[in-house]
Amino acid sequence: MDRMLAVAGTVLLALCSTSAWAQSFPNRTVRMVVHFPPGGPTDLVGRALGQRLSEAWKQSVVIENRPGAGGVLGVETVLRAPADGHTLLFGTSGSLALAPALQKLPYNVFTDLAPITLAVINPQILVVHPSLPVKSVQDLIRLAKSRPGQINYASVGPGSPNHMGMELLKSMTGIDMVHIPYKGTAPAMADVIAGQVSLLFNSMPAVLPHVQSGRLRGIAVGSAKRSPAAPDIPTVAESGVPGFQYTTWYALLAPAATPKEVIARINADSVKALSQPDMVQSLASQGAEPAPTSPEGLAKFMREEFEAWRKVIKAAGIRLE
Repeated sequence: MDRMLAVAGTVLLALCSTSAWAQSFPNRTVRMVVHFPPGGPTDLVGRALGQRLSEAWKQSVVIENRPGAGGVLGVETVLRAPADGHTLLFGTSGSLALAPALQKLPYNVFTDLAPITLAVINPQILVVHPSLPVKSVQDLIRLAKSRPGQINYASVGPGSPNHMGMELLKSMTGIDMVHIPYKGTAPAMADVIAGQVSLLFNSMPAVLPHVQSGRLRGIAVGSAKRSPAAPDIPTVAESGVPGFQYTTWYALLAPAATPKEVIARINADSVKALSQPDMVQSLASQGAEPAPTSPEGLAKFMREEFEAWRKVIKAAGIRLE
């Protein structure tokens, strides 16, 4: 009996300690790891969310950029950190759904990470340098078929979402273009704007300002429906490639052992930040669609996205270079 009371007391003490820990969170600077270089769309949205959380928590939220290896370096940085909520991952569809479907990783995103919330969904725009004589997807298909292997497209690296999005387009249209990988959105965009590379698929926040300024020409969006931020740009599907759909998304996660009370606190504050009218308007003006969820909602969404990409990769015979 005494032993049972002692065990019960220990469990109660642990529960009280965990609850107190959640209530006092955060008690120091929070790191938010972004696995892309500064200046890209993932970094910009992560910083916007980090700023709102910093204001809510009265603690600094520092963005730590850890690009490389298709997101692996960033994820591993988070997994090595204490599971106390003070190190978070601002991950992408590329690292959380596409990479697991495409290759063997040194970790399991479904068991080693604790989902917190989906942040935004990004429609993708297919853009070309104005010197390329195409104004539609059909123009691009005709030109590429007349010049097989002569048109270059940029991506932020092998296996990245915009690489796979373009490979999906190639496989569905039978065109042959050359992949030019970069180490981030900023250098890839710079070379396309300069005309060193002819085109790329990239997220709305990164591309839309350059389309609006005329430095790039937007010929289609990858989402199932047109984007309210660029209603005059047709979808790839309605441009003669039925069934084509390609979007990306960002999400907030933590190491798997992070206490559920801490996860719940971060989720509630993140959902509130992403739902603030000025935040929604700011993201929408760039083409990003805020989409906050529960931790369980994000877990389900990640599984669905993983299965969808796995089917696409198998059907298209896509392989890493």
